[in-house]
Amino acid sequence: MADPDTAVVAVEPLARPPCGSVAVPGSKSITNRALILAALSARTRPCRIVRAVACEDSALMVRALEALGFVVRADWNTGAITVGPTVSERPIPATSADLFTGNSGTTMRFLTAVVSLGHGTYRLDGVPRMRQRPIGDLLAALHQAGVEAFSEGDNGCPPVVVRTRGLQTSSIRLRGQASSQFASGLLLAAPWAGRPITIEIVPPLVSRPYVDMTLAMLRAWGVRVHTDDRADRLDIQVMPFCGEAPSQYVVEPDATAASYFFAAAAITGGQITVPGLSYASLQGDVRFVRVLERMGCQVQSTDAGITVRGGPLHGIEVDMQDISDTVMTLAVVALFARGPTAIRNVAHIRHKESDRLHALATELSRLGARVTELSDGLVIYPGPLRPGRVETYQDHRLAMSLALVGLKVPGVHIADPGCVAKTYPDFWRDLATLRL
Repeated sequence: MADPDTAVVAVEPLARPPCGSVAVPGSKSITNRALILAALSARTRPCRIVRAVACEDSALMVRALEALGFVVRADWNTGAITVGPTVSERPIPATSADLFTGNSGTTMRFLTAVVSLGHGTYRLDGVPRMRQRPIGDLLAALHQAGVEAFSEGDNGCPPVVVRTRGLQTSSIRLRGQASSQFASGLLLAAPWAGRPITIEIVPPLVSRPYVDMTLAMLRAWGVRVHTDDRADRLDIQVMPFCGEAPSQYVVEPDATAASYFFAAAAITGGQITVPGLSYASLQGDVRFVRVLERMGCQVQSTDAGITVRGGPLHGIEVDMQDISDTVMTLAVVALFARGPTAIRNVAHIRHKESDRLHALATELSRLGARVTELSDGLVIYPGPLRPGRVETYQDHRLAMSLALVGLKVPGVHIADPGCVAKTYPDFWRDLATLRL
């Protein structure tokens, strides 16, 4: 395997099925939530976040929080980040800031909601792709709270400007069909609004497990929340924060990162364990192993972690709305199954780091696969594959998923391999351990 700092990485087929364990990094989703919760709550004592993932998205969040006046000390070598104490009478210390969020959806969406707690003017921008990712539903929700939040281009996408004197309401209504990150951003801000706030989410709510993750972390910080699932909406009441930050918070291994190694076991007939993960994980993407089980894999969860053992695979039809970050991983597994696999109800992933449905259909076809692109999913038909160079559209998950094809098919080359630094800088090193 070539140096990932080069323009292209060549992935070579494995000589034999892998058998062993892979320790994946901490969850990016949990790390960024923990950073915000620690920043807002660490007034009298610091909060230490342990096993935080050292990746581009986390670094962007740290720099943005520092620009907002929070005290953050990150030791990326050890994965320990100490937040606070921050001396300020207001939830957001700075009265103005120009924040760069790269292509980090959690940083852009969470902080757009969180800066609404401040008193001042805040601008958030990112890379060109971020300027194509919709945020209009979140801006509309903030308007209900008396916050002047608008898209500079008047197109419902960043750059975003927020002028605010705090959240001025006790109820916010939000459409849930574009991104769960809008709901999570509002939930992260709500405990510091100075009053109980009810967030009414109009279904469908995509990626519901990520909202459940946010609620679980709020409770870990001592915030009281009450949920009421109704036929026409989900009501979440958040009470004001009245405690203090935990002295330490430990981040779980990243379940989405683990999916690539579970998939490697599936397509090669190997056996791989990811330590530290269990079915009790906060992350919905741990359910990916259940999908592999439906396709013919054996899955075992013990105190040591989750183990997947590959076997003869067969195609399935699956609704992946709740675990949509693993769509690309499953699409690659489907190439090696008997019979077609249909992935449905994931139209929202067209607005991620790339249009993931179109990108997958294009690049898998480049390798000889037959793929039907649907408005809300894909149908993948197994068949002979050929060598080729695939593009990754600056999308970390596309690069990591497509690399798995090369474990079975000779001559697969991955363009722009460095894009994995967004969430998993050591991916190529860890993938190479499957050869040991």
